Amino acid sequence: MRAACRHLTRSLILAIALVVATGAAATPPERQGREALRVCADGNNLPFSNQAGEGVENRIAELMAEDLGVPLTYVWAPQVMGFVRNTLELRVCDVMIGVVAGYDFVQNTNAYYRSVYALVVPEGSPIEATTLSDPVLSGRRIGVVSETPPLVPLRRTGARIQGYPLMVDTRVRAPVRDAIDDVVEGNTEAAVLWGPLAGYYAARQDVPLTVIPLVDDDSGVQLDYRITMGIRRGEPHWKDWINDFIDRHQEEIDTILTEYGVPLLDRRGQLKVAAGGGS
Repeated sequence: MRAACRHLTRSLILAIALVVATGAAATPPERQGREALRVCADGNNLPFSNQAGEGVENRIAELMAEDLGVPLTYVWAPQVMGFVRNTLELRVCDVMIGVVAGYDFVQNTNAYYRSVYALVVPEGSPIEATTLSDPVLSGRRIGVVSETPPLVPLRRTGARIQGYPLMVDTRVRAPVRDAIDDVVEGNTEAAVLWGPLAGYYAARQDVPLTVIPLVDDDSGVQLDYRITMGIRRGEPHWKDWINDFIDRHQEEIDTILTEYGVPLLDRRGQLKVAAGGGS
């Protein structure tokens, strides 16, 4: 009996040791030195990033690399399902520059901006709604990206929805650009889109467009979101450095965002700067 107990005890100790060893192997220690700023990014996802370095997140990454005093490198992948698993979790890159606060698959840093969905209409349009519950939207043909927050309140108001896919390979399609093009061409009367996308694409049309950030919306859905950077869990020093970087460079970051037409909100949810695109 005692021999059996000793054998069982040894087996338990061995099992525990194996679990500890496996866990240690699965979670390597945090890197203390960085030979480069390795960014996980989509190579064809303007206004956020592209391989030519023309996006707002490219600009912020350049500022980070300069502050770190290291070269900037990218791991490019379409930002679709599996993006985090195939980039950040494989440890081939160390930061995602733009991630909504609360995104479960990463550790979030402090937010470096807050923005809101916006209504895009042709300049001079009679549609001047500042909320998705406005009766003026009833019966109007309005473009919306599928599965995004504005969809339900617009349907409730009686708008005629023109949908665009949410999850696409950005090398092939750009749904928000398509939505803006449809407004320009008169296929739709308006579009309700994520503010940074709305401001960027509206400002690049030959036909003047008005961008109305929906800061006064009373439809009951959340339309404003805080944007952070995303890193792996278990990297407290890296998170502290990024938070410090954001704090020290917030004004420069705001300037970059403004150049790209991003409607910026303050901590109370009020508009800090005017959106682009003729608003």
